[in-house]
Amino acid sequence: MQNLYTALFLLLASGVQAQELTSGITPSNLDLSTSPCENFYQYAAGGWMKANPMPETESRWGSFNKLAKQNDEKIKVILDKLAQSSSPVAKGSSAQLVGDFYRSALDTATLDRLGIKPVQPYLAKIDALKDKKDLMKLLGELRPAGFGGFFSFYVGLDAKNSQMNIVNLGQGGLGLPDRDYYLKTDAPSLDIQKAYKAYISRLFVLAGIPNGAAAAADKVFELEKQLAQASMSRVERRDPDKTYNKFTKAAFSQDASLGALNWQAFFEAAKVPDFSELVVGQVDFIKALQPLITQSSLADLKNYLKWSVLNSSAGTLNSTFEKAQFGFYQTTLSGTTVMKPRWERAVNLTNGSLGEVLGQLFVAEHFSKDAKAKVSEMVEHLRFAFKMRIEALDWMSETTKAEALVKLAAFEYKIGYPDKWKDYSKVDIRADRLYENVLNTRRHGFAEMLAKIGQPVDKTEWGMTPQTVNAYYSPSRNEIVFPAGILQPPFYDPNAEDAVNYGGIGAVIGHEFSHGFDDKGSKYDASGNLSNWWTEEDRQQFEARTGKIVAQFNGYEVLEGININGSLTQGENIADLAGLTMAYYAYIHAKEGQDINLKVEGYTWQQRFFLGWAQVWAQNISEKELRKRIITDSHSPGEYRVRGPLANMPEFWEAWGCSTGQGMVAPEAVQVKIW
Repeated sequence: MQNLYTALFLLLASGVQAQELTSGITPSNLDLSTSPCENFYQYAAGGWMKANPMPETESRWGSFNKLAKQNDEKIKVILDKLAQSSSPVAKGSSAQLVGDFYRSALDTATLDRLGIKPVQPYLAKIDALKDKKDLMKLLGELRPAGFGGFFSFYVGLDAKNSQMNIVNLGQGGLGLPDRDYYLKTDAPSLDIQKAYKAYISRLFVLAGIPNGAAAAADKVFELEKQLAQASMSRVERRDPDKTYNKFTKAAFSQDASLGALNWQAFFEAAKVPDFSELVVGQVDFIKALQPLITQSSLADLKNYLKWSVLNSSAGTLNSTFEKAQFGFYQTTLSGTTVMKPRWERAVNLTNGSLGEVLGQLFVAEHFSKDAKAKVSEMVEHLRFAFKMRIEALDWMSETTKAEALVKLAAFEYKIGYPDKWKDYSKVDIRADRLYENVLNTRRHGFAEMLAKIGQPVDKTEWGMTPQTVNAYYSPSRNEIVFPAGILQPPFYDPNAEDAVNYGGIGAVIGHEFSHGFDDKGSKYDASGNLSNWWTEEDRQQFEARTGKIVAQFNGYEVLEGININGSLTQGENIADLAGLTMAYYAYIHAKEGQDINLKVEGYTWQQRFFLGWAQVWAQNISEKELRKRIITDSHSPGEYRVRGPLANMPEFWEAWGCSTGQGMVAPEAVQVKIW
């Protein structure tokens, strides 16, 4: 295996060509009044933050957001051409689907004329419910359109048989971003709860249910609070062993607590094909549903379902509904004061409903094959560096190392866009009916999902659209994925020399690789199955080291009295530290035999590498958005994705001449060393 890696590395290295490149560093982004050894984030991004104030339409504004906005502007050009064209297009073609959807999203006159009319059939269906015994049947009828609440239902990979798809049930049904919003009693949380009830009441009034709207909203909130109390925390859900509870369908139905509700009525009404097994993510939550429903009045249950429909629909109804939803979710929760322009909201709606269809048009105009080749090369250099690091570990036994190397070798990767596009040609999309268009795409997605039950996993499927500015690792597929949308500056700059690109997209690649070896991903084997490949002693050593990174991030106070949740963010923090380390040494391997010690614009390659990482995370963020993300986001705030990992890296200290006692140097006793 080592000879194979060596041969591949030499082949890739031999393909490097000399060319005139820039440093990739923008001097105006820096704050030279700050010492890089005291606060490298401020040093590397302070100028950018000052020059890039947060737009009033945003609650967070950073490199990711700017690039996503640029992609949206490119997509707008594509969509405007289609929407304004008078040339006939075939029904079901990509041009017809996204062109007519975009037209419908721009047609505010029709939306305002229709008002509540599009949603009335669903409210009437809920009103027609006469008895609780028919509740599960109704939930099954509503679910394909994206309505229903109470619990989550989906089809996905079987975590212990990753080649097959399986039915999953779990917690759900909340309108607030996390269960903690219902359970916390501090003043800001109570203010949000009050505003949420007012928002629920407002939608009831707009829907023509004015009598007792405030009282009904209180009941809806109390019902959701009970769901929240039965829910697992985000930290608990990070442990895949806790969320994998497999049952035969017969055993599930016969269990007095789990099967107390008429699940068969739900499955039949939702047209779920027959199946023999399912996974329950949160057993206690599913057990809590039956007593909750029993204790709730029929009127309260119906109001909860109406709320589910209205909240899910508000963004695709008239401007009054849309503004009400914006006022709570964007202003109250995130601090955004001004709605995005209509074109941008229309692009987002089109992306959300027909993202892969739109992705075909996006990559045809805006994806570089050279970028794909370069990133593929970087992936293999990262794999090589990771292999070297694993082999050199002094805390891991040879037995576990062998398994880790098997998993590393089995990593697959996808770059740019899918090899096989999904077929949306049968979806009925019309230029004058946004609401129906959205529901038709939901129904299509639901039917597509149901067709996977009991079927082998499609290895070609993507979990992100090509235009997305992001990347991901899938533990059950043991693969990393890099959409075309992120393969642009500042992540990957074809005009910049390699050090800054290795600090940018290279460290992102390393980050995704490292998710296979974080607190969660490390529980999956080379085939993507939830399976322990560690010796007991090695696992204890690993958890002692990850415990240090939890403690480190727990200590970061981002607002007065509010600290990062080190347990919630530990997977991302592990991946940042490991990914940066791998990218650093991957660059050295990639440049073997070349002179890399020359300065470019006054910076060594090591300094350019770390500046490349920092410029990725430059951002401004509202206090409300930051508060929300501390509760809901498994990622640390951008500032601490720079300060946190670099404080543990001797490579960084050497690059900038930092010494013990300075802010960017963690004391030896608390330094984190994992991979």
